[in-house]
Amino acid sequence: MMERLADLEREFIGVEARLADPELLADQSRYQDVARRYRELGPIVETAQQLRQRREDLETAKEMLTGLDGDDREVMRVEVTEAEADIERLEAELRTLLLPKDPNEGKNVIVEIRGAEGGEEANLFARDLFEMYQAYSARMGWRLEVLGSDQSDMGGFNDITFLLKGNGVWPRLHQEGGPHRVQRVPVTESQGRVHTSSATVTVLPEAEEVDVAIDTNDLQIDVYRSSGPGGQSVNTTDSAVRITHKPTGLVVAMQDEKSQIQNRAKALQVLRARLLKLEQDKQAAALSGARKIQVGGGGRSEKIRTYNYKENRVTDHRIGLTLHKLDKVLAGELDDVIDALMAAEQTRRLSEGT
Repeated sequence: MMERLADLEREFIGVEARLADPELLADQSRYQDVARRYRELGPIVETAQQLRQRREDLETAKEMLTGLDGDDREVMRVEVTEAEADIERLEAELRTLLLPKDPNEGKNVIVEIRGAEGGEEANLFARDLFEMYQAYSARMGWRLEVLGSDQSDMGGFNDITFLLKGNGVWPRLHQEGGPHRVQRVPVTESQGRVHTSSATVTVLPEAEEVDVAIDTNDLQIDVYRSSGPGGQSVNTTDSAVRITHKPTGLVVAMQDEKSQIQNRAKALQVLRARLLKLEQDKQAAALSGARKIQVGGGGRSEKIRTYNYKENRVTDHRIGLTLHKLDKVLAGELDDVIDALMAAEQTRRLSEGT
């Protein structure tokens, strides 16, 4: 690790010098790339320098121990203990800092929620999940924009797609993707029996045009009239847009806006995000030999998390976390779950070095 740190320190010095180059300042695109690398290297170099200093302190303290006695020796023993603790902490910090960066870090997020198994109850649960993320977004100070939705007959969502913008959106939400299972007495149940239903959540990094190039010749674009619950028409013009990406078969439909142009722009935004995720999944599969699909079949048995109303319980099955505070979680208090998922992911990445 120390050899790698020495290389990074030399790179840091070179990058720092380049930032003062007038030619680089004249090219803002290149300047931003170099400045971003400078910001990435800064914490690593600073921590490495602290580690080197504490190692020197430890060696000095150990040498001095041999010639001391009484209170002075006890003081130096304390210095040895503190230096060893600092070295352990700094080495752990460096291992984390040296992990490969998530390519989606800093990106905004597009979330798609769909009712899966359970009929209308699944659609109602999809609405509950949307409102949970909406409340969490407000707590985090993020901005939420609904891109498209298809309301069900009883006020739930067959599906809803929304964009979240803000600091830390991707790191905190990317593990929310997968089948979510609910156990409760549905409003449609007259016998008071508990039913199990599910909704799927897909989390996509928002893709810029530079991330994904879409050939217009690969698109089939259809327009039609918007419809609401029960199939009734909600617009007198053909403003709804359905875009099919012919090479992949991906289909995105948008109808919330009154303007065909706006619906088309939002559909392309979602399509771009799906294509980016598809390509990243392929790359991950090539590296790991296996691809974990977020949504799966949407079945109740494939769940990543269970929401049990009777016991006021939330269980995340991936990390074995159970909280008896379902009411608070649904009100947007998701930090306990998300922090635990992030910690588990960090532990896994450190153990695998990826």
